[in-house]
Amino acid sequence: MPSTRRIRLVLAAGVCVLASAAAVTVHALNDRDPGVPAAKGAGATQCRRIAESAPGSMGGFPRWDSDARGVAVWGDRDIVLRCGVTEPGPSNDPCFAVDGVDWVIDVRQSTGTRKVIVTYGRSPATQVVFDSGGKTDAALVDLSRLVAPIRQKSHCLESS
Repeated sequence: MPSTRRIRLVLAAGVCVLASAAAVTVHALNDRDPGVPAAKGAGATQCRRIAESAPGSMGGFPRWDSDARGVAVWGDRDIVLRCGVTEPGPSNDPCFAVDGVDWVIDVRQSTGTRKVIVTYGRSPATQVVFDSGGKTDAALVDLSRLVAPIRQKSHCLESS
């Protein structure tokens, strides 16, 4: 028959193991930071506003919280927004406008399944990476609304 002391030790060890497992589980469930680094200029006031006012869902994906400044992430990095990236200069990369916001497709960083776009003519510039088949068109409208308050200094498309 086991001693009372041995039973207490086994029970105490079991409680410690369960408490540790619970703490790890809670941390994993609450650790929503997807590991996306902040851009160099992410400390700008406009970047803070963009990240804080980004919607809870985008392109059919729920938003993840991030501790990185100027960053908003939806889905499993299906859509990643980083404010404060280097502004693109004149380029031969494709350019398009959505609701008055000019965007340039960063051809060097894009692939067949990954599209990288950057606002044109706005400082700080905002980069968005689309890494799956989310509803890109609807997301672009929402993204353009987020960055539209940043004054546009130049256009990659001629205004008509």
